[in-house]
Amino acid sequence: MTRICKDGFEREFIREEREMYGIAYTQNILSGRWKYLILRFLKTKERRYSEIKAFLDDISQGSLTKQLRELEKDGLINRKVYPEVPPRVEYSLTSKGVSFMPIIDLMEDLGKRFGEQPE
Repeated sequence: MTRICKDGFEREFIREEREMYGIAYTQNILSGRWKYLILRFLKTKERRYSEIKAFLDDISQGSLTKQLRELEKDGLINRKVYPEVPPRVEYSLTSKGVSFMPIIDLMEDLGKRFGEQPE
């Protein structure tokens, strides 16, 4: 159904299956175990790499770096490097990242409603 080629989605699929393309595009952008949590963590303020790493305690440094690079490449987060020694790097949501927040909020609501309940 979704025809993905090396450069992204095939033009024919984008043209002929707009609804499915929209879903596939969003799913493709958010694919990755940690991306939803990273975006949610950045919702309220910019964060340093070390803060994100501490929040996602079980993530490896390599996985976190990969997820952050993909989110940056897809235009959902900004990466700002300060010219200090040692360098300070902060991440924040872009306007595109902010536009994904209603999806993240709905996921949060569904999880709280249908997921395991605290005792």
